[in-house]
Amino acid sequence: MVNPPPPGYPGPGFPPPGYGPPPGYGPPPGYGPPPGYGPPPPGYGPHPGYGPPPGYGPPPGYGPPPGYGPPPGYDSPPPGFGPPPGFGPPPPGYPPYPPAPGYGPPPGYPQPELKPGVIPLRPLSLTDIYNGAVGYVRANPKVVLGLTAIVVVATQIINGIAQFGLMSALGPSRTGSSPDEMTLGDVGPWMTAMVGAGIVTGLGTVVLTGMLTAVVGRAVFGSPITMGEAWAIVRTRFAALIGLTALLGLAAVLLFGVVAIIITVAGGTAGPGAAVLVGLPLVLGLIAALGFGYAVLIFAPTVIVLERQPVMESIRRSYALVRNSFWRVLGIMILTGLIASLVSSAVAFPFDIIGMAINHGADATLGAAQLSVFARVGATIGQIIVLPFTAGVAVLLYTDRRIRAEAFDLVLRTGAMNGPHLAASTDGLWLTRPLG
Repeated sequence: MVNPPPPGYPGPGFPPPGYGPPPGYGPPPGYGPPPGYGPPPPGYGPHPGYGPPPGYGPPPGYGPPPGYGPPPGYDSPPPGFGPPPGFGPPPPGYPPYPPAPGYGPPPGYPQPELKPGVIPLRPLSLTDIYNGAVGYVRANPKVVLGLTAIVVVATQIINGIAQFGLMSALGPSRTGSSPDEMTLGDVGPWMTAMVGAGIVTGLGTVVLTGMLTAVVGRAVFGSPITMGEAWAIVRTRFAALIGLTALLGLAAVLLFGVVAIIITVAGGTAGPGAAVLVGLPLVLGLIAALGFGYAVLIFAPTVIVLERQPVMESIRRSYALVRNSFWRVLGIMILTGLIASLVSSAVAFPFDIIGMAINHGADATLGAAQLSVFARVGATIGQIIVLPFTAGVAVLLYTDRRIRAEAFDLVLRTGAMNGPHLAASTDGLWLTRPLG
């Protein structure tokens, strides 16, 4: 019995009459199998069991080479990865869209080093610090060297005028005389000139240190800065910087004064031998106290400028950052001071030689003035070279301490995502508390 076709299946008479290929359509005449060719004999076809021989295939244990394939833990991007619907590529100069949460290199895969500016955003080695201290000068030569030259030259000119006026007031008879031959009337101008020069140098150093700190703070993110922007950052912190400088100077004067009084009293009551016995350990203790104070307070100016803290809070903050890495901080700053001193002396040495050669046989007052001019020119050039380097080392060492003690590199990475076009927004990343 033949089953009927399923519903909808065309029945007899399909296709309709006349439906089919047009007349004459078909194979050309003579097309077909050759003469004598017929259907294959019965049973013709593939041989039974035809196929690859038994056991054919790759040898046992053969597989892809070691390491072939995706790394362990690799996964495809999660659904929805990419820019939001309707968004195209980011505008020119803007960072790419952040990846979706959880997307990135597999666990244990080394992360690429992020270095948007002069230092990599990780704990720094001594090489990183020194390279960054040179790199920020190369990245901002006009601002850094321009600021340094303006402040140093102005300071040297004012000090030179004060010294020349002092020498003129003393006159040829006093020039080159020993302190024992000075009269009481000579002490007043000499002290006035020395104190005035010290104040001018201190103010110039405060201004320069603050502005260079602002430049380094931007250079960490690779952000540009102008002299006007650097001054705008430091202007509101100028009073705090002066207060810190005055406080530290007063403490140093008090320490020297106490030691000097004790040695003088000991020498006056028990003789020179007692003064030496008492004075030697006091001087060594004074040196140790000054070294300790220098190390634990080295970050105080940086805290005032970048974190915008008051004077006493900056002192406490600097001590907190240094106390667990005292010897490293002190060693790096001593090494930096030695390098700066050697470079400055090497730059000033030719000017000192020229000055002594020119002044040979000249009048005492005129010769001393000319020698002072050449010495100041050499000292000025040396300071223009080394002051930016030492300021940069201090700020980058402060950055390293925050990275090691506070995981500050995570904050810096967040700021680096903004890119250098949002430079002003990176200034707030240095803060430890909101501004009141």
